[in-house]
Amino acid sequence: MKIFTTVKDMKNFSRECHCAGKIIGLVPTMGALHEGHLSLVKASKEKCDVTIVSVFVNPTQFAPNEDFDAYPRTFEKDVAKLKLLGVDAIFHPSPEEMYPAGFSTYVNVEGGLTKKLCGASRPTHFRGVATVVTKLMNITQADESFFGQKDAQQVAVVKRFVTDLNLSPKVNMLPIVREESGLALSSRNAYLTSEEKISALALSRGLKKAEATFFAGEKNSAALKKIVADELATEPSISADYIELLKYPSLEETEFVEGESLLAAAIFIGKTRLIDNIILTPNS
Repeated sequence: MKIFTTVKDMKNFSRECHCAGKIIGLVPTMGALHEGHLSLVKASKEKCDVTIVSVFVNPTQFAPNEDFDAYPRTFEKDVAKLKLLGVDAIFHPSPEEMYPAGFSTYVNVEGGLTKKLCGASRPTHFRGVATVVTKLMNITQADESFFGQKDAQQVAVVKRFVTDLNLSPKVNMLPIVREESGLALSSRNAYLTSEEKISALALSRGLKKAEATFFAGEKNSAALKKIVADELATEPSISADYIELLKYPSLEETEFVEGESLLAAAIFIGKTRLIDNIILTPNS
């Protein structure tokens, strides 16, 4: 397994792979890898000849008051996990390598895709995501890319700019991986105390209750969101950032679930912000 820290070396490796007729898969990550990330790696390994995993905590998607400095960095452990899975290359650049002096070009997806859900409380977040993912796709020259459903809004944004900018990689979204308790795996779970982890289960529990109610026949968006809100209210340590039910992947408002829709929520528990979602698809 090769580890590249410069854009030049990463591009040279990718060029050699394409010259050899190989299909390249990219798994963009910020490290602190868990089984959710590893499921994306496994999917890439199954579909592609070469798998590249980027490990880069991207400063441009963090606001000044967010947790960039505290974000968990476990590179040596990440390398060991990726080596066991047979990853071909890791791209681990420094912020200065990705954003050198004079950098002034950003990718900004306009409209509701980036202004709702996480974008409402993190207005600069998706500009940073779109910029870094565009750069990673160009640097690695990937043919396929792999993302997790936990970041369903991010996946919708990525699909939008990949289409709009005529970028090459196909965007694959893989299901959320959860702990046995139901808590969606997240690098930020490391911030939680054992008590907070128990309290945080109200998020996945509320979503599952809403899903069961949906399949029992409830299609009203307000009613389904209220089920999640009521469950979150059982835990005094939780404050909700948002609870939304929107058409997916357009993220348009909907009064009733008539097609594929995203029921998503973000919460604060202590100082930690967690997100989770389910995709509701009416039976045909």
